Amino acid sequence: MRILLVEDEQKVASFVKKGLEEEGYAVDLAADGEAGLLMALDDVHDLIILDINLPQKDGIEVLRTLRRKKKTTPVLLLTIRAAIEDKVIGLDTGADDYLTKPFAFQELLARARALLRRRTDAELPVLKVADLTLDPSSRLVARGEETIELTAKEFSLLDYFMRNQGRVLTRAMISEHVWDYSFDTETNVIDVYVNYLRKKIDTGHNPKLIHTVRGVGYVLKVE
Repeated sequence: MRILLVEDEQKVASFVKKGLEEEGYAVDLAADGEAGLLMALDDVHDLIILDINLPQKDGIEVLRTLRRKKKTTPVLLLTIRAAIEDKVIGLDTGADDYLTKPFAFQELLARARALLRRRTDAELPVLKVADLTLDPSSRLVARGEETIELTAKEFSLLDYFMRNQGRVLTRAMISEHVWDYSFDTETNVIDVYVNYLRKKIDTGHNPKLIHTVRGVGYVLKVE
């Protein structure tokens, strides 16, 4: 899953980004409200973590604009404002949750997981292609009766493939969704991970599901 972090404090941003990436999320970072709003309007993120005190546009203004434009991506507000009135304003504007600074990373992670779980449960509880199943809530993957163990990055990659069954995904599309905007598409990391995934879900099983489209990318489909 892909998270947008809008935070102008460099140390906080670096700490949170690194922690989320270690948990298997793709994280895009914006350092001011205007940049954050433009990225949020792309509709490619599963969650937005949004600081209130930002240069250019503050977080409340960013949030208000997103909701006015009917963007439903969950938003977790970060704030140093502890007053109840400020929290009420944030929630009334359309925030799904808030966290007061300073915070423990594990609490932020738990709140992020809860919002992501709520979103995936509402959209599509279980993904299924042929006899391959992926449960976004429990993060369980199985091929027939066999449970398949995946790393966090492999799980994110398979989730993206299954949500786009039959659609050819270019390396650029995969890198932007599973990794981040700044990922170097010239490396062979994507091909390596696709091969890891193919071995785990296709070896010893029929039909084969992950196919290479030469010169373009990959597609998950039943042939």
